[in-house]
Amino acid sequence: MEKMTIQELKRMANHIRRGILTSVYHAGAGHPGGSLSAAEVFTWLYFREMNIDPTNPRWPDRDRFVLSKGHTAPGYYAAMAYRGYFPVEELSTLRKLGSPLQGHPCMQHLAGVDMSSGSLGQGISAAVGMALAGKMDKRSYRVFTLLGDGELQEGQVWEAAMFAGHRKLDNLCVIIDNNGLQIDGKVEEVCSPYPIEDKFKAFRFHVISVLDGNDMEQVEKAFDEAKTIQAKPVAIVLKTVKGKGISFMENQPSWHGKAPDKKEYERAMLELDKIQEAL
Repeated sequence: MEKMTIQELKRMANHIRRGILTSVYHAGAGHPGGSLSAAEVFTWLYFREMNIDPTNPRWPDRDRFVLSKGHTAPGYYAAMAYRGYFPVEELSTLRKLGSPLQGHPCMQHLAGVDMSSGSLGQGISAAVGMALAGKMDKRSYRVFTLLGDGELQEGQVWEAAMFAGHRKLDNLCVIIDNNGLQIDGKVEEVCSPYPIEDKFKAFRFHVISVLDGNDMEQVEKAFDEAKTIQAKPVAIVLKTVKGKGISFMENQPSWHGKAPDKKEYERAMLELDKIQEAL
């Protein structure tokens, strides 16, 4: 695939947002808020960063991706669909009986999913195991995993981080979607994980802070820096907006895990149409 320009990546992120809304609307359930906040990072990973081949999803030397915050599968599926793993039209089958697009990613049912996920805190452990295996097998692949900030309240995250730092897994990139909200409200009020950067530094990570994780230029700079790091795993902390791109969903905890009705869906798609025209 030819390298996309930043402007093309911005347009693709908007397409992915349309895919998120379409799938959640047709399912009548799902998690739009945290999927929308991560649209830029999904786009960057699947259209610029990762060495992958949708026609050969089990290629041994492919880069791996683990969606540790597995409930944001709508964003993951949209990125995979537009990248060519399956037809974009199938996004409307989310959570339907017999569909490979279930509420959380399942590697047994969808080619291209490297790890089933959903129980928060466990995805990063799987990613660390993949990174260690790559080192032991002397493979060149890299491993990426995306976590939510509320997920950092899980102790297993820090056990995995401790191990990754101790083993100097510089083929591992941990990405935190720091949108500040979880299902129960503000992350800092439910059980604050802050300061996130200092915690990962304490576990011997190289930490990159991104002030606007929904800005593609800033995302590019962060991932370019990550590629230069040796002898340490990398943590990229992206400050994002939950529900990004949809005015009535932005920064609203209520949109963590519910689907829009017909009127809301149509309004949301009109807003995304306007964004696309501006791009």
